[in-house]
Amino acid sequence: MKPFLIIFSVLISALSFGQANDPVQWEKSIKKISDTEYDLIFKATIRDGWHLYSIEEVEGGPIPTSFLFENEANAFELVGPMKESESITEYDQIFEIDLSFFDHEAVFTQRIKLLDENLNVLKALVEYQACDDKVCIFTDNDFTFSLDGSEVSLAEKNIDERSLALSKQLKLDIKNPNLIKGANEIAQNKNGLWGIFALGFLGGLLALLTPCVFPMIPLTVSFFTKQSDNRSRGIRNAVFYGLFIIIIYFLLSIPFHFLDSLDPDILNNISTNIWLNLFFFAIFIFFAFSFFGYYELTLPASWGAKMDKASSVGGLLGVFFMAVTLAIVSFSCTGPILGGLLGSTTLSEGDVATNLSAGMTGFGVALALPFALFALFPNWLNSLPKSGGWLNTVKVILGFLELALAFKFLSNADLVAHWGILKREVFLGIWILIFILMILYIFGKLRFPHDGPKSKLSFSRISFGILTIAFTVYLISGLAKFTSLKLLSGFPPPEFYSVVEQKSECPLGLNCFKDFEEGLAYAKSNNKPIMLDFTGWACVNCRKMEENVWSTPDIYKLLNDEYVLISLYVDDRKELPEDKRFDFLNSNGRVRAIETVGKKWATFQYLNFETASQPYYVLMSPEMELLNSPEQYTDSATYKAWLEQGLNNFKNGGAD
Repeated sequence: MKPFLIIFSVLISALSFGQANDPVQWEKSIKKISDTEYDLIFKATIRDGWHLYSIEEVEGGPIPTSFLFENEANAFELVGPMKESESITEYDQIFEIDLSFFDHEAVFTQRIKLLDENLNVLKALVEYQACDDKVCIFTDNDFTFSLDGSEVSLAEKNIDERSLALSKQLKLDIKNPNLIKGANEIAQNKNGLWGIFALGFLGGLLALLTPCVFPMIPLTVSFFTKQSDNRSRGIRNAVFYGLFIIIIYFLLSIPFHFLDSLDPDILNNISTNIWLNLFFFAIFIFFAFSFFGYYELTLPASWGAKMDKASSVGGLLGVFFMAVTLAIVSFSCTGPILGGLLGSTTLSEGDVATNLSAGMTGFGVALALPFALFALFPNWLNSLPKSGGWLNTVKVILGFLELALAFKFLSNADLVAHWGILKREVFLGIWILIFILMILYIFGKLRFPHDGPKSKLSFSRISFGILTIAFTVYLISGLAKFTSLKLLSGFPPPEFYSVVEQKSECPLGLNCFKDFEEGLAYAKSNNKPIMLDFTGWACVNCRKMEENVWSTPDIYKLLNDEYVLISLYVDDRKELPEDKRFDFLNSNGRVRAIETVGKKWATFQYLNFETASQPYYVLMSPEMELLNSPEQYTDSATYKAWLEQGLNNFKNGGAD
């Protein structure tokens, strides 16, 4: 368990400490030794109670402090190894070995020799791990040295003049930027975490009704209530068992919290990356056929055996290992549901990692709840239905749902890549076929490997079959254009992505521009306000807004008649022309290649509005004055009032 505890401590700590709260603060300096030799000096100031580890690598120990120097042109060479100030060597409680580390302060010195006399700027990166007596962090820090002591402009030194000019064109001269900050602060509180938690909770309830989990409830509760010294101890163990289940599933989401530190729009890339969506499509197909009974998904048997053996140690530690054992042995049923939960969070508005933590916690709560409740009220066990073929029926139905969800990810990839193979009608046709097959299965006309002998259809099975028929008829009516499928808005491809030629490739047939400069020029020539629509081909909430809110007659009229609509797709993978590509210097000093339409507009959004979420709507005049605070996912009444306020402010000369 020691490696797990070490990794866990690193992960938890990374969530708790931002760059501003880093327990290690760095300073740099340079000392000239001769005309060709210099000492690069890195000084670390370490917060009380924390250790920074030596550059010496120790097997089984922490990640050592290391320095990387950018030297692609071989303009210099390192003279000897990195030197460090005197360290402390003691037994480390976390890693359980003798380690060398620094308290309060550390100084690292690297001598270099110039091979190119024209070299004036050097860049270095330090990667390090720091720990206190409970947790650790692992992070890095960038340094830029000027050999002559002058100030260095990173932009000028890292990107060429053409890229610098194109980068500057992305920055708008917004007249009242204070409206942006207020809107973003409000938007951060408008999260749907409770909805994601509820989705995870529902997933956990479904997992309870599978053959891998349901039979475990009475067995486990009976074990706690009968095998413990007294009933109160049994109840305590069962409650802790449930608590440990919640913690285990929450911990599965922790690694995803690292992703948002890589790139401002990394979370958007997760949900819109073509290859990742194709991977989800393949894995969901794989999950579906495992639910159909063609094969079993299992983790290595040795894992379960080791955890089961560890659970015999007794006490709360033994209870914890029992919870881990349940998570492992039930994976064949919970794995596909957890995969669906992961996929669903990438389609939801907001931070993927936070959404996933909320969903995983909800899943764990639903899975753990019966064990605690039945331990408190053991007589309820008598009311549990008997295990039987109905459990396999639930599993197969989940397989059909996984199959339907798989095509949502294929649709995402198709939309982003503009392949044109899964237009709206094709997508709906596939869903109709899937649900017809589900109907045939529910009524016993379709069989799978693990199905038992045919029996009389139960009332609940007939009722669910009728609901599925009604849903299939609803899909057919949407395919035939009898209804707009508002209940499914965001899942099928947008209506303008159709096999039938549309009058416009913009949402709802509206007139729109997909390039900011073109839309701005039109707005100036016609003296009309602009609505910037930061959207995405694979953005579910964008489709919901378009199909449920924009389609409202009053709102549609405002958008079509009063505003110049500029829809910027931040996930568009269409490559920019060669002369439009450039390098952009991020605020963290790293250079990003802007090679696609989506990267350009994602950078444009983050640079000007300090957010990377979609949908994100901005009302502004052609003179770059915001007409009110930006808006995001909301209801029709709020959105209409927001549009009307923006229009009134434009006519009256600006926002208040």
